[in-house]
Amino acid sequence: MTGWGDDLAEWWLTEVRDDPAYELEVLPLALDLLAPEAGRTYVDLGCGEGGLMRRVRDAGATVIGVDLSARLVARAAVAGPVVVARLPELGFLRGASVDGVTTVLVLEHLEDPIALMAEAARFTRVGGVFVLIVNHPVLTAPGSAPVLDPDDGEALWRWGDYLGRGFTEEPAGGAGTIRFNHHPTGELLTAAADIGWSLERMVERGMAPERAHADPLLAAQQGIPRLLGVRWVLRERR
Repeated sequence: MTGWGDDLAEWWLTEVRDDPAYELEVLPLALDLLAPEAGRTYVDLGCGEGGLMRRVRDAGATVIGVDLSARLVARAAVAGPVVVARLPELGFLRGASVDGVTTVLVLEHLEDPIALMAEAARFTRVGGVFVLIVNHPVLTAPGSAPVLDPDDGEALWRWGDYLGRGFTEEPAGGAGTIRFNHHPTGELLTAAADIGWSLERMVERGMAPERAHADPLLAAQQGIPRLLGVRWVLRERR
């Protein structure tokens, strides 16, 4: 993963975790798609400070957290075993050893997200699940942005280079920048199917009403997807 670790831990803790969208939209969607079962074992890849881990633990499941930041992993350890590792380097997990995998707001920071999907299939039991939450690819395409009509306040969307691959460097507090890699939705879904992941649910979410009411520009963007959530089941390994 590029540009991630303890140098960006403060940015994650103050600007991402404390963003109302994280509690109102991101974590509830991840928990809904995962539907953790008591007695099962899950792995949270890019666990951060353990927000999702705690919710999975509270459902009666065992959860293992993996993150590149030792500082964040230290906080996540209250919810379960944790490992400091660079994704997708997960050889410490035995093959077919867990019942489910989650990765939340992480895949878009990887240069090769398909490698992580394949590695997750290796250590997940057949019948297990993989839940992915990302910033929607319409947001990560280079050059994409809202365009506000000054006459009526309507927000249109400039797609940018959606069909290509590329990346943007976004500010990350005082720590510098963090890279968002863009992959079209069809590319991600097709790659997952080739690995053996079978699509069970796909959810697209716009701006939460609680956030949109606070800003006219955000309110005008309620019809534009912000999050993409996917739940796959491992039917076979290919």
